[in-house]
Amino acid sequence: MAGSIYGISVSALNASQVGLATAEHNIANANTPGFNRQEVGLAVRQAQFTGSGYIGQGVDVSTVKRVYSEFLGRQVLQEQGLSAQLNTYYAQIQQIDNMVADPNSGLSPAIQEFFSSVNNVSNNPESQPARQAMINDANYLTSRFQSLNQRMMDMNSSVNSQIAYSVTQINSYAKQISALNQNIIMAQSANNQLPNDLMDQRDQLVTQLNQEIKATVVKQTDGSFSVFVGNGQPLVVGAQTFNMTTQMSATDPSKLDVAYTYFNGATTPIQQSSLQGGNLGGLLAFRDEALANSQNALGSVGMGIAGTFNQQHQLGQDMNGALGVNFFVQPVPQVTSNTANTGTAVIGASVASAAGYTALTGSDYSLKFTGGVYTLTRLSDNTVVYNNAAFPPAAPVDGLTLSTVSGAIAAGDSFLIRPTVNGARDIAPAISDPSLIAAAVPVRTNATLANLGTGKISAATVNQPNPVTPNPAHPLTDLNLQQPVTITFTSPTTFNVTGTGVGLPAVGVAYTPGANISYNGWTLQITGAPVANDTFTVGSNTNATTDSSNALLLAGLQTQNTLAGGTTSYQGAYSQMVSYVGNKTRELQVTSQAQTSMVEQSVQAQQSFSGVNLDEEAANLLRYQRAYQAAGKALQIANTMFDTILSLGR
Repeated sequence: MAGSIYGISVSALNASQVGLATAEHNIANANTPGFNRQEVGLAVRQAQFTGSGYIGQGVDVSTVKRVYSEFLGRQVLQEQGLSAQLNTYYAQIQQIDNMVADPNSGLSPAIQEFFSSVNNVSNNPESQPARQAMINDANYLTSRFQSLNQRMMDMNSSVNSQIAYSVTQINSYAKQISALNQNIIMAQSANNQLPNDLMDQRDQLVTQLNQEIKATVVKQTDGSFSVFVGNGQPLVVGAQTFNMTTQMSATDPSKLDVAYTYFNGATTPIQQSSLQGGNLGGLLAFRDEALANSQNALGSVGMGIAGTFNQQHQLGQDMNGALGVNFFVQPVPQVTSNTANTGTAVIGASVASAAGYTALTGSDYSLKFTGGVYTLTRLSDNTVVYNNAAFPPAAPVDGLTLSTVSGAIAAGDSFLIRPTVNGARDIAPAISDPSLIAAAVPVRTNATLANLGTGKISAATVNQPNPVTPNPAHPLTDLNLQQPVTITFTSPTTFNVTGTGVGLPAVGVAYTPGANISYNGWTLQITGAPVANDTFTVGSNTNATTDSSNALLLAGLQTQNTLAGGTTSYQGAYSQMVSYVGNKTRELQVTSQAQTSMVEQSVQAQQSFSGVNLDEEAANLLRYQRAYQAAGKALQIANTMFDTILSLGR
């Protein structure tokens, strides 16, 4: 009997010791990240049958288990992954928001100052200081474009570096998880018990991995984890790991793409949009959405200003009597061939004439040749805008004229077309001589002093050229633009037009007061009531240093809706970009704060279930201490009983 009491007491002492050790372990790791509270699992020993019935034999420690909820754990992973993506996206887009919305260093003040200078030239076309100020403000405007674009390019470089670092972290976590998988399998197979602390470490690594990228975890029957990312690419399978890497984008050399490396060393890009969640998902979303859209939008404004201003400037005349030239260096669309192309085709893209700058969307485009068909897709909304076996398109597409510059295309070849990405980088003043500002109109109208009627002739405006007689030196003007033309009324309702040009001479033209009269690339109006033999002339505008007709038209471009399909002005288009960035920043601020709150609630729910409660553990210490003391007392009693038995034999 004493032996039985000894055994029971020893089992109780052992159970109490394990309970004390477990409680102390919990207390020691109360602040350890990823630690889950542990509990002692006790089992009653098999009772011994006697004539008096079954007598208990004590207690066994069956296991030490961790208190863990897979449901709560997965919920925390999901919330933390999304929170990390939103926080990273928000931190990045704040940089653009602070830059473009700055009232002093933004673009709007520079546009306003430049057009104020244009207005000053229109008021004083002969003033050299006013013209020089216009050149200076053009330099300031283009430098602001270039500075803002450079900041965005620097952000792109920074994001590329962060993407590479994030991929390195992901690979490191994957290797550590696979190593723990192996250790956990070995520990379980050795003693058929769960290695709680190793499992906590693995769960913590999965949490850290999930903060870098959204990972799907599948628990295997042997206790190991299989981890998948993207569209189901395996990252960890048991003790095996598959590396991710970065490589230059096949279509855009300014970007790093995340790729997947197989055991044979082959590397293939992962669909970037599939890499959701975590810091990596936030970086990719920011780069491919907010940053790309902002750079394209800024470039669209730059290309729009350069294109439309140049077109109007070429329709004018400078102080030397020559037709206007480009005022700004004109940025051009960028076309990049996919590095995997097997053909030799080089595709060209340009903005189509005057209306092209109005039609530009600010989107990038993908051109693919598959199945004998050319497919052009607008990437901003994934809309196919051209799908035909013939190339190039007969008409401009979204303001773009496409062409095959050289070489032959092969099946499967693709190209990335970025019409406006370099618009802010490449815009610059094309002239530095103030006398080359084309403030005047190259043709002058005049009414003969001998006219007896009340007819009045307006100033002429320059049209786009007649395709039959283009001016090779100035493609936006007619070859006969400055040829002398005479309009002679033969009656109050008809007139003849004499001179050199297409459609001239013209006899018996019906007169409608105020109607457009167009020849040789100019348009004018005659009003009032001319009489027979009244004569009006149109000719070259010589010595027109005081003429500011074209400068007025240039100044008017500031408020004209020349961009975004003719719906907004230069400053309006820039304001739309600022508004987009501001609204997106505010949206991310609100959603990231809300998601952070969700994470806190999920972690709190998890900790309430799995976390260490120091008050509870203190009570456990006292409970196990008392149990240990009681077991020791029982052992003492058993010893006294044994001594009594021994004394009987003396």
